[in-house]
Amino acid sequence: MTLSAVATRYANALADVVTAGNSPVRPADAVAELQSFAAALKASPELRNALSTPAVPTNRKRAVIGQIAEILKLSAIARNFLFVLVDHRRIAAMPEIVQSFELMVDERLGFARANVSSARELTEAQRGAVSGELERLTGKRLRSRYAVDEALIGGLVARIGSTVYDGSVRGQLQTLEHRLGDQR
Repeated sequence: MTLSAVATRYANALADVVTAGNSPVRPADAVAELQSFAAALKASPELRNALSTPAVPTNRKRAVIGQIAEILKLSAIARNFLFVLVDHRRIAAMPEIVQSFELMVDERLGFARANVSSARELTEAQRGAVSGELERLTGKRLRSRYAVDEALIGGLVARIGSTVYDGSVRGQLQTLEHRLGDQR
């Protein structure tokens, strides 16, 4: 999924605020707060419609966000950021903004994202071993997300940025097929 320029611009502005040395909010907390609001927005079509329709006055939208911020115990920074999104009619871009914000915060804190797919669910020990090996290979600290891909026969596939580490049986079979095809 390509992130829009709008989402990137808003996420970048918030990342500037929360990664500043004097920020009262830890970046990880800001990510969690935005995720919780985005989940509430996703779960309620009525809320989504109320905050995105131009028929509802901005002051009423701000009041709703204020109440939700209290319930979710959002920081003043997160609440004010949501006010900016409503004021500029960008609340519909919330899922993209959150995704972009997570990526920016990770990047600024020196983390890379790893998406790991395996043929079956990995144990915590296996996940730790995989993460350790990927960190050793890349020389970067990683935030790993794990998923099961039933199309894999065995092994796993890890994607870090544009680099793919294919340790799957399917990948090995494809490599073997190409090698055998080249020898003909």
